[in-house]
Amino acid sequence: MQSRSGNQIREDFLRFFEERGHRRIHSSSLVPHNDPTLLFANAGMNQFKDVFLGAEQRSYTRATTSQKCVRAGGKHNDLENVGFTRRHHTFFEMLGNFSFGDYFKQHAIAYAWELLTSDRWFGIDPARLYVTIFEGDAQTPRDDEAEQFWIAAGVPKDRIYQLGAKDNFWQMGETGPCGPCSEIYYDLGLEASETGEDKPFGEDDQRYMEIWNLVFMQFDRAASGELTPLPKPSIDTGMGLERIACVLQGKLSNYQSDLFVPLIAKAAELVGFTAMSPEEASVSDAKGAASLRIIADHARAATFLISDGIVPSNEGRGYVLRKILRRGIRHGRLLGQEQPFMHQMVYAVRDEMQAAYPELNETADRVSKTILGEEQQFARTLQLGLSQMTNETLASGSLAFRLYETFGMPLDFMTDAARDAGIEFDMEGFERAKEEEQARARASWKGGSQKSASPVFTSLPKTDFEGYGKLRIEGAKVLALVKDGVGANELHPGDTGEVVLNATSFYADSGGQVGDTGWLYSPDGAHVLADVSGCTKPVQGVFAHRVTVRQPIAVGDTVNTVVDGAERNSTMRNHTGTHLLHAALREVLGTHVKQAGSLVNRARLRFDFSHFAQVADEELQEIEDIVNREILSNTKVETFVDVPIDVAINEFHATALFGEKYGDKVRVVKIGDFSTELCGGTHTAATGEIGLLKLTGESSAASGIRRVEAVTGTGSLQEFRRDFAVTRVVSSLIGGTSDSPAAALEARLSQQEEEMKKLRRELEQARMKAASASTADAASSAVDVQGIKVLAQRVAGLDRNQMRSLVDSLRTKLGSGVVVLGAPTEDGKVALIAGVTKDLTGRVQAGKIVGAVAAKVGGKGGGRPDLAEAGGTDPSQLDAALSGVPEIVGGLLA
Repeated sequence: MQSRSGNQIREDFLRFFEERGHRRIHSSSLVPHNDPTLLFANAGMNQFKDVFLGAEQRSYTRATTSQKCVRAGGKHNDLENVGFTRRHHTFFEMLGNFSFGDYFKQHAIAYAWELLTSDRWFGIDPARLYVTIFEGDAQTPRDDEAEQFWIAAGVPKDRIYQLGAKDNFWQMGETGPCGPCSEIYYDLGLEASETGEDKPFGEDDQRYMEIWNLVFMQFDRAASGELTPLPKPSIDTGMGLERIACVLQGKLSNYQSDLFVPLIAKAAELVGFTAMSPEEASVSDAKGAASLRIIADHARAATFLISDGIVPSNEGRGYVLRKILRRGIRHGRLLGQEQPFMHQMVYAVRDEMQAAYPELNETADRVSKTILGEEQQFARTLQLGLSQMTNETLASGSLAFRLYETFGMPLDFMTDAARDAGIEFDMEGFERAKEEEQARARASWKGGSQKSASPVFTSLPKTDFEGYGKLRIEGAKVLALVKDGVGANELHPGDTGEVVLNATSFYADSGGQVGDTGWLYSPDGAHVLADVSGCTKPVQGVFAHRVTVRQPIAVGDTVNTVVDGAERNSTMRNHTGTHLLHAALREVLGTHVKQAGSLVNRARLRFDFSHFAQVADEELQEIEDIVNREILSNTKVETFVDVPIDVAINEFHATALFGEKYGDKVRVVKIGDFSTELCGGTHTAATGEIGLLKLTGESSAASGIRRVEAVTGTGSLQEFRRDFAVTRVVSSLIGGTSDSPAAALEARLSQQEEEMKKLRRELEQARMKAASASTADAASSAVDVQGIKVLAQRVAGLDRNQMRSLVDSLRTKLGSGVVVLGAPTEDGKVALIAGVTKDLTGRVQAGKIVGAVAAKVGGKGGGRPDLAEAGGTDPSQLDAALSGVPEIVGGLLA
């Protein structure tokens, strides 16, 4: 067995199947296209799902890929195990070969055995390989066929084991394609054993590692559970690159392979951890080693997720990305690095993986800036979390978990703080809250890879879209009707539902452009049969028209499709305007700008893009000027159809649009030398038809993502009319001036704001002066409690920030001692703050003091040993509570 680098293994795998007639397909995005049931791409077959379902046809019947995968949320969640085991990862690559009704078990098995054992390829000793087959059940017989093919390939019968449906029967979802599978295992040797005992296959998960799964899709499972043979059985295989690299490089852990060791070394350098070498860190059980493995793994996941358009957020995919990043950052902090470092890991990931994923060269800077922003925000959030960490929080598992989730407060940090405060941390409640949150996350993505459309649509032929050249077609046949998600033979007047036709002029929702509206007419054109409010593609190629029925429509009827021309034209103006806007943004802001989402309808356009700062007014004006210059030039908008994807990218230099799915042949929209993009939408014939584009807003859409909105055509005219009306009102208020009305109003508002700031500062200074005066002799009012100066004082008219400043001032005056301030608040409650000088925190803690005081005014609280805050609901007891502070301190010193 010849050792190979991870990059060479990937290339050898793909080349092996290319030589056997497979089309090499680039990895699809980690964001699954048109599959809301799936959180991330988690297997090689995801991008071929519609092909396996029969809803999409490709120009090839054999394919091979190295697919980017993430398992860190929803149904597949390995996050908490990553770094502490040999094989768990958030990001990994799945090597696979696929047959779409071409070859089946015999060839798949022969290919797998040849690649693994041939001296020309991986050259693995067959004596270290084991194979499993499906043992059969009440519905499906034992897979004797697979066993015979394995024997024919050269596997001894005593190396073939039968397992149940849990391990060796695969299904896409509750219904749909499914079938038995065979798994190939590698014996890592006795040194990899969990216990050091020489256990047989099947009794030691660490020693015997699964490296390849061959799925034989040969049945279709109905909703009743009944299985029927598929007319064209297919093959779907998956082999983890990290696992096969571990085998071929003679390692015991995936983290020891060259896919990880350089990243672990970079992580150690960035966090300043030099206690062990990268090789030791890749396999050591020490806590620091686990942290370095976590940083290396999470840097890979974050780099690829952000590169594919995901940004950190508080929901969905962005939330999982944020958890991955913060877990990596936290483990850097455990090793002593409190400064941002994770963003620099991006370049190490790029250097290791750019051979297979050249797009990382272009996205690395954007990804790094996004991560840096998240690191800085996390640091601020962590600091805010400290202020929320009260004794009450630490004593409540559900509240502590909220702190853990919302602020990323490390669990060990909270348990240490509870111990220091003499509080028992509610670990049981914390774990219960955590399990509930995980259950909610799983439920929100329930059905990981089930069909995302009604079964009614999956067996229908594709709709012939003729809408690029005309708004009306005649003689379209009704193929199917759907009402409330269920197929129907007829729709009646007043019904709402969906109509699928064999041909249509209606554009369907895609690439950010909304579907057309219009009407379905009777064949003679005399009667409107239904109003069409939109059009979608529930499965690839099938157009479903959303309708409100006026006259009966039945399956088999013939109709004429008529698109609302005015709405189509408005939408086209906005869509072509979007292409111009994208190009102008890149020209003004830089080529790092990438589309991150869009919406195009008749009324307006919205465009989200990657950028790290608010776009200045001057930049927006320049962008608007550039777009309108291109509009006024009336450049021809050219469309090229059925362009090979490699020609479109390499010769046309076309830009791909976010959210669009591209096959081998694509549609290219070219606007002179200014803009060239892959796009399936409808467009104007020339830019002059847009009329004018007016930007109406710029805002933040997410971390690292900005959003601009605009209108075109008559929408621009309406915008200018509104602006003109505002200008007239401003002129009447401001009066005559040499400046423009906008500039004059801005100056007036700025002047008033400065005056308000000045008054606020004077008020705050007056309050602080009054408070300071009332406490001028406070130090002399301090009482002695067992050798410690204790000062408790009532103040009024101060907010919490001012109270904290006053506590600091009083501690300085005391030199050494305890300060407690209390104040009634405007909402009828009580604010309390306690401070302890650093030299005394070993004897008495601020959190315990303020908690005891708060209890006397109907509240709770806690915090750090040197400074803590609390609140209460009973101001009438404030003076009594403050007078009891010396006694509280004495009790704590006892």
